[in-house]
Amino acid sequence: MKRDGHIHTPFCPHGTKDSLEQYIEKAIECGFSEITFTEHAPLPTNFEDPTPGKDSGMDPKLLRSYIETLNELKSTYSSKIKINIGLEIDYIIGYETETRAFLDIVGPLLDDSILSVHFLKWNDDYCCIDFSKEVFLDFAKKVGSVESVYNLYYDAVKKSIEANLGRFKPRRIGHPTLIHKFQLAHRESIDDTTQIKSILDLMKEKRHELDLNSAGLSKVDCQEPYPPKPMIEYAKTIELPMVFGSDAHRVEDLHQHYEIVIPK
Repeated sequence: MKRDGHIHTPFCPHGTKDSLEQYIEKAIECGFSEITFTEHAPLPTNFEDPTPGKDSGMDPKLLRSYIETLNELKSTYSSKIKINIGLEIDYIIGYETETRAFLDIVGPLLDDSILSVHFLKWNDDYCCIDFSKEVFLDFAKKVGSVESVYNLYYDAVKKSIEANLGRFKPRRIGHPTLIHKFQLAHRESIDDTTQIKSILDLMKEKRHELDLNSAGLSKVDCQEPYPPKPMIEYAKTIELPMVFGSDAHRVEDLHQHYEIVIPK
């Protein structure tokens, strides 16, 4: 079964306006039998988005329309492809209670979802760590080093895996090596193999799934999937459940690098 479990939509405030129908038709054309739309969920109302456009999450006012529209499309395309309604939930240290409360409300309406780390906390400030290489490098100066940022990130990912977010907590952990997005920009050689394996082992222990995310291959300062190929092979050896995710924010990205990322 060919499946893409990580697709964005025109409901994304920092994405494209490619229609849901375009994504679905592209998925059918590429031979997918199942897809999940995982738009960025609205952020907690008491969390201040550190990005300049304050556009990291969906407008809460659009959430009902998002779910209703996808329900209609599920019915329309039911004979051609299985469509899952999902969200990409941000795990933000210090906002676990708010996240659980949100999931308690919206969780019953979802078929599938992803839990991801985009925001890192340092002192009392938060940084969207994948926003730009300039933001990443500036944050590394504040924290003390690039390696320290890596450590902060992996600590947050581990906390996301262990967090009690209720019965509707997402089972799949999104792009667990997103911190590699700017690895060719900072040009430091950091051996984080042990940390990544530890995270994959913890995911296996906690019965989570791995988002085999191909988006990093298209990022000029990354040039590898999340996680990198050797770690995908390791995940395979420990029999960690894996689901391909294009992380497409444009229709043209939907099938990109599928053959490279999926383990043979």
